[in-house]
Amino acid sequence: MAKAMKIAIVDDEQDMRQSISQWLALSGYDTQTFPSAEDALKELGADYPGIVISDIKMPGMDGMQFLKKLMGADSALPVIMITGHGDVPMAVEAMRVGAFDFLEKPFNPDRMTELAKKAANARRLTLDNRALRRELSEGGQLMKKLIGASPIMARLKEDILDLGQADGHVLIDGETGTGKTLVAHALHAVGARAGKKFVLVSCSALEEEALVKRLFGPMQPEDSRLPAVEEARGGTLVLEDIETLPDAVQARLLSFMNEEGNPPETRIVAISNLQEQNRTVEDALRADLFYRLAALRITVPPLRQRGEDILTLFTRLSDEFAEEYGCDAPKVSAQEAAQLLQAPWPGNVRQLINIAERAVLQSRRGAGTITSLLMADHDEMQPVMTTEGKPLKEYVEAFERMLIDNTMRRHKGSIAAVMDELCLPRRTLNEKMAKYALQRSDYLS
Repeated sequence: MAKAMKIAIVDDEQDMRQSISQWLALSGYDTQTFPSAEDALKELGADYPGIVISDIKMPGMDGMQFLKKLMGADSALPVIMITGHGDVPMAVEAMRVGAFDFLEKPFNPDRMTELAKKAANARRLTLDNRALRRELSEGGQLMKKLIGASPIMARLKEDILDLGQADGHVLIDGETGTGKTLVAHALHAVGARAGKKFVLVSCSALEEEALVKRLFGPMQPEDSRLPAVEEARGGTLVLEDIETLPDAVQARLLSFMNEEGNPPETRIVAISNLQEQNRTVEDALRADLFYRLAALRITVPPLRQRGEDILTLFTRLSDEFAEEYGCDAPKVSAQEAAQLLQAPWPGNVRQLINIAERAVLQSRRGAGTITSLLMADHDEMQPVMTTEGKPLKEYVEAFERMLIDNTMRRHKGSIAAVMDELCLPRRTLNEKMAKYALQRSDYLS
């Protein structure tokens, strides 16, 4: 809204500053006044949430110098210049430098308001576009956090990109620790609502009365937040542990969704963590609510189905923890790689993160093995048998890929260093990198 837009008024004449400020304040703008360009520059810069009105002729730094400084910091910042009578050539030069428009003294206040409105609308559009680009950039970063090149992860990423552009509500399910909340963030960040609010509420964390107030209001007087359905208006409302939603709250939620219409103004992403045997999220929700929420559905795959992604994830995580703790990452033997691939991973990625951190900590002390950590987590696990579950060839290839990947990253893409450490001729290394889709450019510093 225009009322939220700031206008910085820069003029060395106090009467002029005050009269412009009073007039624009009456029009609903939030005005700031500065007696000099030098003072204004201390407050103004890139992403300033408003526009600037400045006199051209001022002592010290004049308006033209001020304009050039502003354009250097943010070329899309609308600046309206005030010129004296007959200073048309100076006004033309200001427009060439990047001024939004100019007013010639004496000017009509209504003309100033009209120009300020146009400039404010242009600024609002610029800031909205920048926020959207940042969100989309964040979406790209979030997608990168979904590490893995396995077919099942490739499908998950495609689903996120496809459903991110859709309008319908989404149900995300999958085992605990698979990264369902990360998927919800990515859905929001790659979609049309990327520049809007992302609000997350855990349905299992609040008692029924508190949950109703958090979702629909009224909020407590000391709580500065809006009810979640209002806070997320136009954006995405994520409801974690949707299966724990009490019946009465399910009815309120369905009423809200019916009022929203189709397509909905606010997208609801429901996350289910239901792990009970012989009971699904469909059993836990009333049928009409379930079918509204599950219009679109994503099932996040368990870690044990992601093949060699397990080794890629373990390597990345152990490298991050090694950097955090100031030590070297543990080296993974062929037997340990096979053990990682065969582990049942009931805790999924969350469990893998825990194993990677503990592996780094024990490696720093010079004690323990990755296999011992896995055996401690899975008492029922037997010593690794690489011929069980998958062909031996698949384990060998997964280990080989991990070894080349680790060595390339450690040597920052130096082919010669990798050839030397792995005792591989150039042609063989090239062939194996092509086979495993490893690009040298990904490792360069």
